[in-house]
Amino acid sequence: MIMKTVIEPAKKTTLSMAFADFKEITKARLAVSVVFSSIAGYLLGAYEISVISLLLLAFGGYCMVGASNAYNQIIEKDLDALMKRTKNRPIPSGRMSVNMALLIAVVLTVLGVISLYFLNPKTAMFGAISIFLYTSVYTPLKTITSLSVFVGAFPGAIPFMLGWVAATNEFGIEPGTLFMIQFFWQFPHFWALAWMLDEDYKKGGFKMLPTGKKDNGTALQIIMYTIWMIVISVIPVFGITGRLQLSVPAAVIVFIMGGAMLFYAFRLYEKKDNISARKLMLASVSYITLMQVVYVLDKFI
Repeated sequence: MIMKTVIEPAKKTTLSMAFADFKEITKARLAVSVVFSSIAGYLLGAYEISVISLLLLAFGGYCMVGASNAYNQIIEKDLDALMKRTKNRPIPSGRMSVNMALLIAVVLTVLGVISLYFLNPKTAMFGAISIFLYTSVYTPLKTITSLSVFVGAFPGAIPFMLGWVAATNEFGIEPGTLFMIQFFWQFPHFWALAWMLDEDYKKGGFKMLPTGKKDNGTALQIIMYTIWMIVISVIPVFGITGRLQLSVPAAVIVFIMGGAMLFYAFRLYEKKDNISARKLMLASVSYITLMQVVYVLDKFI
């Protein structure tokens, strides 16, 4: 009985640590936010909502994002060890072997592709493309050129669009518009984050800011991409994006939210400090989430 009481807590601790490492290797919070975007896209495109389809999309989406992040951490394990933000990740800290991480990545890839294929082949194709671009193009480019952010914006913009394709098995102006919204959003979001983490990124040799510096040039590009994001976000109100439509009240709300994000972008241009960058980053997270909620509510209300 004494042995039992000693072993069970140890097992519990080991399992909880393994689960925590799984969440970290797959970047669970990021994966959940991506799943949220894909579900929003599905709800916008669906003629009829299928719970099974939603579950397949959520599971497949998490698997695909989790696999991408696992591959990324395998490739960058030595660089992660140099940065304060990433040195305690499962691989550089020694809590997880490269072989185990690779097994997780491969299993998630297979499960993700199969799950999305059950929805339709196009969805599986776009999911596979996102993994390839993120792992084989974006990740290697991060230490070579700041254009990696442009490349990374492509797989990052797929989830919102992916949901529509999953619901309709069609790719047209509607999912294309959803793709462009999230594509332009990623630049102010990621550059605000890169501004905050610039010193740490440089330790790993990553080139993330467009000018390589926390200067007016970077801040000005953030402003310009934010403006483009706002423009694309309200375009459906003009009735030129097929079934993807937005009412005038909803468009006004989205425009105001975008304006708030633009305000913080101008503040960063003015102050050029990490506090302003953090506020912009948080505003961007709020924007993408609330914008998708407004789009979905506007369709069903």
